[in-house]
Amino acid sequence: MIIQRVVLNSRPGKNGVPLAENFRLEQSRIADTIQAGQVLVRTLYLSVDPYMRCRMNEDTGSDYLLPWQLSEVADGGGIGVVEDSRYDGLAKGDFVISFNWPWQTVAILDGSSLQKLVPQLVNGHLSYFLGAAGITGLTALLGIKEKGHVVASANQTMVVSGAAGACGSLAGQIGRLEGCSRVVGIAGTDEKCSILVQEMGFDAAINYKKENVAQQLRKLCPGGVDVYFDNVGGDISDTVISQMNQNSHIILSGQISQYNKDVPYPPPLPPDIEKIREERNITRDRFLVLNYMNKQEAGILQLCQWIKEGKLKVRETVVEGLANIGGKIFALFSKNNL
Repeated sequence: MIIQRVVLNSRPGKNGVPLAENFRLEQSRIADTIQAGQVLVRTLYLSVDPYMRCRMNEDTGSDYLLPWQLSEVADGGGIGVVEDSRYDGLAKGDFVISFNWPWQTVAILDGSSLQKLVPQLVNGHLSYFLGAAGITGLTALLGIKEKGHVVASANQTMVVSGAAGACGSLAGQIGRLEGCSRVVGIAGTDEKCSILVQEMGFDAAINYKKENVAQQLRKLCPGGVDVYFDNVGGDISDTVISQMNQNSHIILSGQISQYNKDVPYPPPLPPDIEKIREERNITRDRFLVLNYMNKQEAGILQLCQWIKEGKLKVRETVVEGLANIGGKIFALFSKNNL
């Protein structure tokens, strides 16, 4: 059977910005028949995520992420439909998910690597299982529960950087659902800020490209910041940390402003900001959602319930066609989008 697939064509270098040309679309061939225990699947959705920048390096800098190999098919979170099965428990027509899904139109996969999906849990929006009802949503939910120390009725203020992104937009909403009395987002356009306030229920949003973030934080968070959901790192995070309260908490979700640089993770703070963190006893522990997989099932059910009840608003960016996936990665890590 002839298929299309996307392979890693070149590496951008640890300090380079990924380009669409780092990937190559090509034809390949897979077997016409499947063996016992295998499943033939047709790809429906693939997820492009910030962590993939590390996989473009020869050394990912992580003990849980393997690098993509040159001229080999890339992979990540994916959803598809079963077209043929020789694996007990999966039948033609079932929808399935894997977090090592090859970037190709059709694939033969080990049935044991797939999880069957229940579309009704997300009102039929299958792609949500790669986002709001998947690892992205779990990162927001478990990050807040495990590292945010949110206490209902404690009058806490949460700030979210990268707030219009897949994780940030959920984190702000979940912070409110968990008990934060005030939620402020930081994003890069007026349109994104408007969506955060008008659709996502944030109390306010700051356009960091047009406004003075420090001044706006003092205005919008007069009592200081108690919980900071950090998706970006860099100067914005330094500014937020400088206005955090005693015994407050940083949820270290991501550092996307640093992913095109050869720095350790999590990147060390500048000396003056580190001094503030220490003096105010601000926690900044590394958070990895994979360490909490024993809470995955309950977490996903909670996310699905909020989605069905309309308490969790979801926005997605969907790009049609396997040939455009390299451009999606370029857009994700372009300086204009950080």
